[in-house]
Amino acid sequence: MSAMSLDEATAWVTAVFMRHGCSAQNALSVARALVAAEADGLKGHGLSRIPTYLQMLRSGKISGVARPVSARPRPGVLAIDAAFGFAYPAIDLAVAEMPGLVSEQGIAVASIYRSNHCGAAGLPCEALARRGFVVLLFANTPGAMAPWGGREPVFGTNPIAFAAPIDGRDPVVVDLALSKVARGLIAAAKQRGETIPEGWALDTDGKPTTDPASALRGTMIPLGDGKGAALAFMVEILAACLPGANLAFEASSFLDGEGSPPATGQLMLAIDPAALGRGRFNERIATLAAAVERQSGARLPGARRVVSRARAGQGGIAIPPEIRALGIA
Repeated sequence: MSAMSLDEATAWVTAVFMRHGCSAQNALSVARALVAAEADGLKGHGLSRIPTYLQMLRSGKISGVARPVSARPRPGVLAIDAAFGFAYPAIDLAVAEMPGLVSEQGIAVASIYRSNHCGAAGLPCEALARRGFVVLLFANTPGAMAPWGGREPVFGTNPIAFAAPIDGRDPVVVDLALSKVARGLIAAAKQRGETIPEGWALDTDGKPTTDPASALRGTMIPLGDGKGAALAFMVEILAACLPGANLAFEASSFLDGEGSPPATGQLMLAIDPAALGRGRFNERIATLAAAVERQSGARLPGARRVVSRARAGQGGIAIPPEIRALGIA
């Protein structure tokens, strides 16, 4: 199959998920997220996720017809129930409703529970940054990392994402897992029958491994060793304890159709810089960005995404052969 435009790929993925029991709205939400991640070069959160998402749909681990519901327990607070569906429609709801709250309060928070894999977490942060807000997103994921010095997974890879607006250009976006690499890269390597570099993960005996299957059964190595494990603990509190979601070690895998719904959580925070009273945000962030970019070889976080996205916008994206081989079209 030759490259598809982003619109064609979105329509293709939407149709795949509708054929497997998703409502049209949910299928479109998932498709937009996967295609956007693929276009940004984030393949571990892109089309490689289709097979495991379909497994979860078939087993009932994800409800394809779930409708997220929001409540307002306090001014400036959204409490969203993802209803054991995909995370994307619940995050779409947060992105749609938070701007009104931020405009009123200067700051807003959305907690999401009974959720699932949230993919490229920088994308919803970027969407709100384009509205002028500074945004943070925290997500907990199924157990994959041991506490520093331990052997048993207690934390997930627990991504943190951030975005901030810069006048006249794309927002700056930070999006990182707290493992040395995102677990989706290991799952994608297994799908392709490839090995992984040493230093990404440990097997069940706590030994370094280059076999992705052994890595997925074992534990991920934290980013920054003990410091990464401490940050994963922090994210577990923000994204699971605050929303009332499953803790990482209670959640079933995002990578297969076995078990009950993972019921993980996300927490989003959005801030209106104008509400903080100094009126210097735009000048300050522009000065900071210039200090980075004037150095040869340095770039702002997320700059590679912008280049990859522009290239995909011109040339489209290809459906990976391992996805085409599934015969799901």
